[in-house]
Amino acid sequence: MPEPSSQKSRGAVAGTGMGGTMDLAAGEAATLERVPGGPAGGGPDSRPRSLWSDAWRDLRRNPVFLISALVILFLVFISIWPAAITSGNPLDCDLAKAQDGPAPGHPFGFDGQGCDVYTRTVYGARTSVTVGVCATLGVALLGSVLGGLAGFFAGAWDAVLSRITDVFFAIPVVLGGLVLLSVVTSNTVWPVVGFMVLLGWPQISRIARGSVITARQNDYVQAARALGASPARLLLRHIAPNAVAPVIVVATIALGTYISLEATLSYLGVGLKPPSVSWGIDISAASPYIRNAPHALLWPSGALAVTVLAFIMLGDAVRDALDPKLR
Repeated sequence: MPEPSSQKSRGAVAGTGMGGTMDLAAGEAATLERVPGGPAGGGPDSRPRSLWSDAWRDLRRNPVFLISALVILFLVFISIWPAAITSGNPLDCDLAKAQDGPAPGHPFGFDGQGCDVYTRTVYGARTSVTVGVCATLGVALLGSVLGGLAGFFAGAWDAVLSRITDVFFAIPVVLGGLVLLSVVTSNTVWPVVGFMVLLGWPQISRIARGSVITARQNDYVQAARALGASPARLLLRHIAPNAVAPVIVVATIALGTYISLEATLSYLGVGLKPPSVSWGIDISAASPYIRNAPHALLWPSGALAVTVLAFIMLGDAVRDALDPKLR
């Protein structure tokens, strides 16, 4: 017999899961029928999340990432606009103030040439960040392309590239810098960046090669190949997005290494040279006066250490967020 309309408006009948039924109020029935996430049956939490969205969610909750990101943002800011926190000129020096300690307007004191240590430390961030970012981008681009092609096509291309990579791995980085940069007369950052790209791409290439080899064996790649996808589409649309995570992690950590390498080469006198402003140059100039003016060595060394540590911490946080085994 059809149920009266008045009864339909007052309640509903639901199965108990044991062969029986029970009466529900209209509000309770509507609650059971409503899909979690909103009236439309879907909300922000009901949508499937990708690896990148999960990684970003984890990074936002990681204090290591937040602290290192704030430090790096500050370094980028003073690299672009150093005049925002200092009004001095890093090349203005007064020998009468050589090795003097902190003074009003000069919180870090003066170095052996009478230059303001605070101003030179601020302007030195521009060189370090520029070298680190440019070298990392060049290494990541060149290494990813060569390693990705070797891992995708394999065969003779992979064999030749592997032997070339072994040759570059056998070159000591510092010794190679002493040999190659000692004959360069340019006083810009580009010879240093070019040297780092020349000797740094094999590491990224080997990482990219392994990631591509692993990704091309997945079922979705085999299915796309069976459907007639071209090699370019397979590599760019299906393999590269799923193989780039390890490259990003290694490149982020390597950025701090390249900053440290630039300071090392400048300290040895084959990297940047005066009148360029670099933390490595300032550390080298302050080393003979470490007993009389330790402040001239302390501040650029501390800035270099904090910068390298920030990028390494950022790389560790990104690695933890992108590694599915840690979830």
